[in-house]
Amino acid sequence: MVKEIRLYVEGGGNKDSRNELRKAFNSFFSELVKKGQEKGISLRAILCGSRNSTYEDFAKAVEDHRDAFVALLVDSEGPVSQTPWRHLSWDTCGKDDNHCHLMVQMMEAWFIADADKLKEFYGRGFNETAIPRDTDIERIEKSRLDSALKEATRNTSKKTYDKTRDAPKLLAIISASKVRAASQHCNRLFNILTAQIDG
Repeated sequence: MVKEIRLYVEGGGNKDSRNELRKAFNSFFSELVKKGQEKGISLRAILCGSRNSTYEDFAKAVEDHRDAFVALLVDSEGPVSQTPWRHLSWDTCGKDDNHCHLMVQMMEAWFIADADKLKEFYGRGFNETAIPRDTDIERIEKSRLDSALKEATRNTSKKTYDKTRDAPKLLAIISASKVRAASQHCNRLFNILTAQIDG
């Protein structure tokens, strides 16, 4: 049984924004973090900045943390019709697809899965009708996600959606179960991490 799960995640710019996003991912994965703690297994989300930096950090961790379960989590940047490694066309570092995970088509799709929390966060002036109602959030194109969030939030007191400012706060409050229900790749990630914790 592994004692540590290290998830290398795309996102965050400077040190402060990475720290905020790391805390947000810990909140989003709180069910798994708690489950791991009960079994003496730590689950760490490690924010790495760009996609390339995230992959480089993952590749280094494969060598440096051989006793840990090391996994990668990046935006797919488009629709996914292949296995994660094939979609990315990156070297697998000798790891199978259990170690490669995608936010499809980008993290903002996860926010769309919980429109109630979006409305609660932005408050008065939030335009619910701008939010796509697809039950499969992975079908929503990246450009549509971006424009929908901007349109939905532009008349709120928090102003137009800003990734650096808003993404950590939203990720910390959205329902993981709602995201899992709307995203097969997010559900897959939870299932694989759960299997690692359960041994």
